[in-house]
This record gives sequence, C-alpha cells and structure tokens, in this order.
Amino acid sequence: MSNSNNLEIPKVNFDKNGELIITASPNSSKHDFDFYEGKWKLHNRKLKSRLDNCNEWIEFDSTQEMYRVLNGIGNIDNYLATFDGVPFEGMSIRLFNPKTRLWSIYWADSNEGKLDPPVVGSFDDTIAHFFTKDVFNGKEILVTFRWDIRDKENPIWSQAFSEDKGETWEWNWYMYFSKFL
Repeated sequence: MSNSNNLEIPKVNFDKNGELIITASPNSSKHDFDFYEGKWKLHNRKLKSRLDNCNEWIEFDSTQEMYRVLNGIGNIDNYLATFDGVPFEGMSIRLFNPKTRLWSIYWADSNEGKLDPPVVGSFDDTIAHFFTKDVFNGKEILVTFRWDIRDKENPIWSQAFSEDKGETWEWNWYMYFSKFL
C-alpha cells in the first residue's frame, strides 16, 4: 500500500499575528470532493501514539459514507469503526466557500462530542492539503490532512502533526479507500 509520503507538504506561512495564511489553488472548486460520494471500505494504519517517537502501527478496517449537502457546496460523511470491541463513530463536515474557494473540514466523534477546529485548504489537481493550528497533549501543533486522489477509485487520506510550525511532520494516520460495489 502506497502511503504517498513521497509527496511534499507545502510550506506553511503565517501572518504577523501568527495566523496561518492559506490560499486556494487556481483550480479549487465545489466539485473537488465529487469523487468521494457514496459508500467506502477503508483500511486504516494509525500510529499507536503520536508525537513521542512511536513507530508501532495499529491496523484496522472501517467504513465511511459521504453525501452532498447545501446544493453541492458541502458534504457530510459518517465514519464507522470498532476499537477494542467498542463501536466508534466519526463525522466530517466539509464546506466550500465560493468567495475564498477554500474548503473547511470539521471533525467530530463519539469519544469527544465536539467539533475540532477546521482544517482549511484546497485541491491542486489530484492532491489536496488542509491545515489548522490545534493543541495536542497540551502542546500547540499544526495539523495537516492530505487527500491523494491520483487514483479516484482508491483515494488515500492521511494526517500529520508538526510541533515546530511545519518544519517537520509526523505522519500518524492513513486511510486507504476502496468503493463498495
């Protein structure tokens, strides 16, 4: 399974107040996630622990189903998995801003019951990066989500954290998708 690690993460830029500067790619559109509509099987590879030099991976399967909302400028998916015999449900809400041409992706799950700060970004052809500032284990971090849709029938989603403002990244979760037939 490819993990698309050979793809470079774009350099992260900040304004004078330390806020992320995120600019849409020239071809960003509300149709960027159209490939994703429907029901998917996922194979997950997730680091057992994050930002502590762990290199032990947990692998498991899950399902996800996405549908469009708001006349196509948004979509919602439901992520279903089982961890240690306990059902887990996650939900992503993606919203496209027609003025900025940026996507905001919000995540909530059955463990926390809250929306995480949105990751914001866009597709540049078949690769997309989305970024946000967050806090993990009491430390300020950057988070990136990557969508690799070079193979739209088998896209790859991945997540990385940075403790040094984007100078280095730790990839900690991969999802390998295949469509339910």
